[in-house]
Amino acid sequence: MPQAQREWFEKDYYKVLGVSETASDKEIQRAYRKLAKKLHPDANPDDKSAEERFKEVSAANDVLGDPAKRKEYDEVRKLGPAAFGGGNGGGFSFSSDDLTDLLGGLFGRRGGGSGRFRTGAGPQRGADLEAELHLSFLDAVNGITTTVNLTSESACATCLGTGARPGTTPSPCPMCHGRGVLDDNQGLFSFSQPCPACGGRGLTIDEPCPRCHGTGTEHRPRQVKVRIPAGVDDGQRIRLKGRGAAGRNGGPPGDLYVTVHVGRHPLFGRKGSDLTITVPITFAEAALGAQVKVPTLDDPVTLKIPPGTRSGRTFRVKGRGVPKTKGAGDLLVTVEVAVPTNLTSAERDAIEALQAASTESPRGHLEV
Repeated sequence: MPQAQREWFEKDYYKVLGVSETASDKEIQRAYRKLAKKLHPDANPDDKSAEERFKEVSAANDVLGDPAKRKEYDEVRKLGPAAFGGGNGGGFSFSSDDLTDLLGGLFGRRGGGSGRFRTGAGPQRGADLEAELHLSFLDAVNGITTTVNLTSESACATCLGTGARPGTTPSPCPMCHGRGVLDDNQGLFSFSQPCPACGGRGLTIDEPCPRCHGTGTEHRPRQVKVRIPAGVDDGQRIRLKGRGAAGRNGGPPGDLYVTVHVGRHPLFGRKGSDLTITVPITFAEAALGAQVKVPTLDDPVTLKIPPGTRSGRTFRVKGRGVPKTKGAGDLLVTVEVAVPTNLTSAERDAIEALQAASTESPRGHLEV
C-alpha cells in the first residue's frame, strides 16, 4: 500500500479541519481558509506548533478539498487496515468480489477482472503549493495581472525534467522493460511492486543531468504570473492549475493556491459586491433637503437628500459598486449629520432662535 494511503488509516483529516464527515465542499473550504489564515507562518513567525498545525491543515485540505481524493480517502478508511492483515480479526470481513472492486479502484487495476493491482511508484503528481498575495483595494476591485514569487521544486532548467544529461535520453529499464513495476504473484491476487532497478520510473539514466543529478527537478525561486479577476474579495483563494511543484517520474505538476489579502481604502468600505461610504451633511441640509455630490470609483454622482432626513439613513446608488461578471454592485451612501463644535456668534444666534421657535420635543414619546 502506498505510504500516503497508509497514513490515511491513522489521520482523521475531518477532525483536523474541525468538520463532520458529511460536510459539504464549501464547508470544508471555509474551515480550511479560517484555519490557514490563523495558523499561517507569516502570522506566527516564532510559533513552531502553529507551523506544524498549518502543515496538517494543508495536508488535510489537499485530500478533502479534492473530490476524487476525498472519495478515495473515505474508501480507504472504510476498508481499514484489517483488510491487509493489520487488524485483530485476522481475515476479511467481506467477499473477495467486494475486495477486488475496492482495491482495483484504490490502487489502479490493470486489466478488467484480472485481480492484478499496481502499487508501484510510477509517475507522481507534484505537490500543491500555497502562496499569499497582497493587493490594494482598487487593484482588487478592478482586477490585475501580477506575479507571485515562490520557491519550490520545478522542472530542471538544464534537462527540462528528463533527468538525463543534455544530448542524451533515458533508456527503458531492462529489468521491468519500461513498466516501472514487477509483478508479485500472491495466489488470488497479483500485486505490482516498484522495480528496484529504476525505482518505479520505468527508465534508466546512463548519464545523469549534472544540475539535478537525475531527479529531473530542482529547488529554485520562480515567478508565477496570475490574473486576478475584477471584484476579488479579501481572503478569496484562487487556484492556478498546474502551477504547483513539479511532478516526479514524468508525473504532472501540482496546483498553486493563491490567497488574496485586500488592503483598505481611505473612503470606501465593502460588503460583497457593494461599496459603502459615509457622507457628512449639515443640519440644514438634513432638515430642508439638498443636492449633495458623492464620490464613486469613477466620476462623482449627485445624491438627492429629501427634507427631514435622519442621521444614519442609507441611500443606494445603483451600479456604482464593485464590478461583477454581469454589471456591478451598488454604492451604499450613509449620511451623517455633522454637529458643529465651534460656533460663530451668528450661528449661535440662529440656533437659539430655532430652539425658541420649536414647539415639539423629540423626546415626547418617552413620557418623562
